[in-house]
Amino acid sequence: MYQYTPFDKKFVEQRAHQFRDQLNRWQAGKLAEDDFRPLRLQNGWYVQRYAPMLRVAVPYGEIASRQLRVLATIAREYDEPEAAVFKAAMEGQGLLGTTFLPKNCAHFTTRTNVQFNWIPLSKSADVMDLLATVDMHGIQTSGNCIRNTTTDALAGVAVDEIVDPRPYAEIIRQWTTLHPEFAFLPRKFKIAISGAKDDRAATGWHDV
Repeated sequence: MYQYTPFDKKFVEQRAHQFRDQLNRWQAGKLAEDDFRPLRLQNGWYVQRYAPMLRVAVPYGEIASRQLRVLATIAREYDEPEAAVFKAAMEGQGLLGTTFLPKNCAHFTTRTNVQFNWIPLSKSADVMDLLATVDMHGIQTSGNCIRNTTTDALAGVAVDEIVDPRPYAEIIRQWTTLHPEFAFLPRKFKIAISGAKDDRAATGWHDV
């Protein structure tokens, strides 16, 4: 598993601090909604029908126990909607014939991201600071950019593996992160790498 260097750690910390400043200016009315929207999207923050959604990148699916503990802390302490918001959401779900709306949990996606659906934007900067303590972030998990690079879930241990794809996935991650040519593409762009005979990375579903 790639170990973040002091440069990597500083970069993620500075990005979290930058987002806090952007959030504070937006809350104070010094940053217009249209100006704040692309900034929060570039850090993984969507605003959906009822509440924000945060998408956290897990590059090529490798995650450490210390990172899982922080994700669990975020789910337990931050993934909690305001009462009025949750009530409205429950009423909306009731019209669809269900009231199942999980909260205080993290959702692991098919493209090795982690999503939270109820964190209030007012607490978003605190969450980004917490993620930065374990080298995690939401950079380029949304918007028209090159998204999280994925690979084989059995990379490094698969018996049919010809080459370990993880170093190549890491090179792509470093190359594309905040690359100005890839930040504002016509559409989102997804890359997957497979180094085995059996394509468990589902490369056919990706752009590259």
